[in-house]
Amino acid sequence: MIAHVTLHVSDYETSKSFYETTLLPLGYVLSKDFSDASVSGFKSGEGNHDFWINADGAKQTTHVAFEARSKEEVQSFYNAALEAGGTDNGAPGYREDYGPGYYAAFILDPDGHNIEAAFFES
Repeated sequence: MIAHVTLHVSDYETSKSFYETTLLPLGYVLSKDFSDASVSGFKSGEGNHDFWINADGAKQTTHVAFEARSKEEVQSFYNAALEAGGTDNGAPGYREDYGPGYYAAFILDPDGHNIEAAFFES
């Protein structure tokens, strides 16, 4: 159900090293490293990158992405979240910079947490 989680960290290099070491026994490896943006993604085996760290000082909130089964579910999530009082943080659409076939929508919840619904088109 959860596609991925992003933790915002205060020291990117220290946290990256910490999670590389700590998650290795669980089969997780650092496989996406955007050091220029202070963002790293970890994954286990051939799965998706389901754990991320980000040292973006402007955001100190949590990011959770729920996996959707279709583009229509992403749209329904987005509509329901807006109706429930969420704030648009990225309308439904392809996010090619995240990877081919990555279709998602982003909402800020009442506390400012970035909540996403993501569909991975095959």
